[in-house]
Amino acid sequence: MRPLTEEESKAFFEKLIKFIGRNVTLLIQRTDEPYCFRIQKNKVYYVSEEIMKRSQNIPRESLTSLGTCFGRFTKTGKFKLHITALDYLAQYAKYKVWVKPTSEMSWMYGNNLLKAGLGRITEDTPQNTGVVLFSMNDIPIGFGVTAKSTFECRKLEPTALVVYHYGDVGEYLRDEDSLF
Repeated sequence: MRPLTEEESKAFFEKLIKFIGRNVTLLIQRTDEPYCFRIQKNKVYYVSEEIMKRSQNIPRESLTSLGTCFGRFTKTGKFKLHITALDYLAQYAKYKVWVKPTSEMSWMYGNNLLKAGLGRITEDTPQNTGVVLFSMNDIPIGFGVTAKSTFECRKLEPTALVVYHYGDVGEYLRDEDSLF
């Protein structure tokens, strides 16, 4: 595992800031124990520094995973968040959307969220920003990008698109071979 390069760090943190804003500093500057981001085979992991130091005894070829996978870099150098980062995104999310029970399964099958399935949305959510989706019981079920702002959502018809699908907990079943 190696530290991220400057270009990788820029792409990675731009994506994270889209979803959790300035709360990204809370991930790095933890009070309980220091954590860091490391890259292994184009995947970015969030790992305790103590565990990372202990893993240096393991050969790179033998090390498959360490810590929480936040996502991976594509061949073009763009960063794609994985659903495995949902716990941290939900904890530090700047903007949140709650989904009605009738639309939860549709979201978990990989569909976009329509106005009819929108339960609540954080006030003053701008258009084209990252949001974390929750069930009405406050269970995180995925993340996406808003198609409309909070103000525009109030005037939409029920079939209008509100949130573009980016990731959901159903991916654990659909893509279980490639996630881990």
